[in-house]
Amino acid sequence: MADARFFNDEPFLDHEEGPDLLGHGQYAQHVISLLDRVRAQTETGVLALIGPWGSGKSGVLGKVARRLRATADDDGWLVAELNPWLYSDLDSLTLALFSEIRAALPDDGRWSDARERIGGFGKAISPLGKVTALFGLDSEALIHEVSDRISGDTSASAAKHKAEAALRKAGHPVLVVMDDLDRLTPEELLVVFKLVRLVGHLPNVYYLISFDERTLLDVLQRSDLVGSSESRARDFLEKIVQVRLDLPAFREREADALVDRSLSALLSSHGLALTPSEQERLSEAYYRYLQARLRTPRAIKRFFGQIDATLGPLSGNVDIVDFLLVTFLRTSEPRAYQLLWQHRAELTGTEVNLSSRRDERPEQSIERWRTRLREAGVAEQHLGGVIGLLGMLFAPVRQALGQGTTNLQAVAQRRGIGSIDYFDRYMVFGVPEDDLPEHTFDTALKQLAANTPGIEAEELILRLRDDTQRITRRIQYRREAGTPLPAAALLRAAAPHYGHLTAAPQGVLGLFTADRAMEFLAKDLLADLAESDRSAILKTMAETFNGAVLAARTLQRVTNHTGSDVPDQAPAAAATDWTDEARSLISHEIARHLTPSASRPVTELTEPEITLLWAWRHTTSETTRAWIDQRLDDAWDPLDLLAALLPSDRTQFPVIDNDTLQSLDALIGLEALYRRLSTHLDTTTAAEPDNAQNEHRTRILQALRAHRSDTAVGD
Repeated sequence: MADARFFNDEPFLDHEEGPDLLGHGQYAQHVISLLDRVRAQTETGVLALIGPWGSGKSGVLGKVARRLRATADDDGWLVAELNPWLYSDLDSLTLALFSEIRAALPDDGRWSDARERIGGFGKAISPLGKVTALFGLDSEALIHEVSDRISGDTSASAAKHKAEAALRKAGHPVLVVMDDLDRLTPEELLVVFKLVRLVGHLPNVYYLISFDERTLLDVLQRSDLVGSSESRARDFLEKIVQVRLDLPAFREREADALVDRSLSALLSSHGLALTPSEQERLSEAYYRYLQARLRTPRAIKRFFGQIDATLGPLSGNVDIVDFLLVTFLRTSEPRAYQLLWQHRAELTGTEVNLSSRRDERPEQSIERWRTRLREAGVAEQHLGGVIGLLGMLFAPVRQALGQGTTNLQAVAQRRGIGSIDYFDRYMVFGVPEDDLPEHTFDTALKQLAANTPGIEAEELILRLRDDTQRITRRIQYRREAGTPLPAAALLRAAAPHYGHLTAAPQGVLGLFTADRAMEFLAKDLLADLAESDRSAILKTMAETFNGAVLAARTLQRVTNHTGSDVPDQAPAAAATDWTDEARSLISHEIARHLTPSASRPVTELTEPEITLLWAWRHTTSETTRAWIDQRLDDAWDPLDLLAALLPSDRTQFPVIDNDTLQSLDALIGLEALYRRLSTHLDTTTAAEPDNAQNEHRTRILQALRAHRSDTAVGD
């Protein structure tokens, strides 16, 4: 990223280039000026930079240290930085302090005496083992060191006086910077305070420490020295700190500017840009729900860091605004985020069993979510905001909140988490293996349009076969959004796979089958073509066995202008030239596919052949009836034909209902059928069927007999 480093624990946007969004540069200069004033009045001192966690204290410390180093001259400040987290006792920390001070001193002859005296003081007040560890003495040097300490003047007092004299003579002030003292244990914190107030109380050595006051007071109250009294903790702290520096408040306008710059950097690095509608949705979410909780630089950095860490595989595959909001939930309310997966079907409106909530009032639905969120640890003051975010993401929640209905089709078109087709992407931080990335999808459509084979097009057609409902929906999303589609190419590619669809049924009672989804898509794609192109495409589709079934059913759906879904609904009275031509072309192809069956007994018809026979009725009735009449004249038995055409495994349903009669009339002609079966139909008594096959034929005859009788009465 150009100006945002999200993956470290360093100060956010902590460098001198670019605008000073947090005002830290100005405040750092104030701290430097104050240091000069303190130096003019006292030989040593402790200054404390105080602010809440994540408020930017480290950023200010960093700017102070860099500016002091950059402007160091003969009389300027030297800077030593000490991380007290690395040391657990006073001895180790003392050695580290003097080591850092020595390292801060220039490495030339002028400073040699001061460096030596500082090192001597550190040795004098520390155990020998820690000295050797720090200065790297070998075993022979260790013997000499023991001898020197026994025979020489090694008292801590004498060493300190020498160090003080050397530091005064050098004349350069040294600033020791210590950050995040509030993260220490009570014992470690007391060690640091003892060091800076007593042991490290040296001329020209100043300390700039930082902490969150509330946390630090809590830590002190857990120590034996202070006890549980907050007033004693404050008194103790006042003895340590001479100058208190409160970090300026992080103003709302600064937070907004930092969010805006971070968002711009994020989008730029991923090659994204917000549309006007996306800007409007994000603005609403930010000012209503996010702004109040993004109140420190660290919170903002953490939020955008999480986005940047997980957006890569999803860039272009999800709605960016939804992704931002889901990431906010995952970052700020992780247990509430887990509820999304747990209640996936409810949130996406795909629950199978809704009977228990059919009479539920909207306020009951919202209260149910309040209960869930409370149990997930969401604080009471945040409940409204979290539910509001859920309403922006999921249509059922939005409707329950009384904020209007959301078109699920529109949610799917923007690849929102509220669509069942895209929900999983947000939860697995990528496109699942059983899903198809948007780039692959779009590339496949381009390959089909250009008639250029490619692995993407092959993958799309494979998914159309095995994941039919989802892929047809995704094609429909693009179609309804006005995206140009290669309708003819899709129809040609899909046709051979019709009849081999493996996707499981979906919806209530599994009524939305894969073949039904394919038929709906084929109807819409054919309707998108110019009328002059439709006949040729349907003929091409019908050149394969399964494609002929789809072509016939598609033609029927396109020409059924009544809106009815009944397959045998009559087409509009005024048929156009293209429909007549299309029926003739499809009928010709079906006759070709069924030619081998003409020479076989009707009992040997295969299931695909039976399906194709049924589909034939949607083309030219005269041709279909004539072909079947010829088969019945030659060798086919009409009752055997009916037994093959009508399923025998639905004993709980009428074997022939009104729709079936209408279909039989279109396929064979009822009058012709009654005539051929008159001997069976006129027999009023029949022997009991001796097997299931004969029972099925008996039920067919009973149904036809009843219908013929009803027709006669009606006449």
